[in-house]
Amino acid sequence: MSVEVANETQWQLDPKIFSELGIWVMHQMRVSTQSELTITFVDPEPIAELHERWMNLQGPTDVMSFPMDELRPGDDRNEPEGMLGDIVICPWVAQQQAAAAGHSTMEEMMLLTIHGVLHLLGYDHHTKEQERQMFGLQRQLLLTFFALHRSTPWVAQLPEGSVNELEVYERKHGADRQLGH
Repeated sequence: MSVEVANETQWQLDPKIFSELGIWVMHQMRVSTQSELTITFVDPEPIAELHERWMNLQGPTDVMSFPMDELRPGDDRNEPEGMLGDIVICPWVAQQQAAAAGHSTMEEMMLLTIHGVLHLLGYDHHTKEQERQMFGLQRQLLLTFFALHRSTPWVAQLPEGSVNELEVYERKHGADRQLGH
């Protein structure tokens, strides 16, 4: 399996952790070892543009998934192979959600990675039943990964003096909306 991780933000994070997590989740979901996944971390502006273009929703979001070969989870007889797709994560939104949930930004981004992989594998949460199934599975996968990697230090941080890009986005676009743009 190949998991490419790109960080286009000022956040300092270890791409190896996300690569290992992506590989582990794909293995748990019985996706072929020949499959590929890309995870990209971006600032609020680029994810807001994707959010509007593909979902027709305004503003930055936490995670977006773009399936390629529309793979589905495998089983003992069949492990699908191909391009799983791309996941785009905004650490700034993850930081906000993590604070509200009472855990670290890194844990939130790991949860969003699993959430994104599940979306790429066809899971969704439009109905209560789908939400129960998907969120239960992502929680189980995350807690199992944590248990298997107890001694691993997971840290995502900003360099000292970093500008909060989410606040910059909100100031810029709040002003645009007030001016009628």
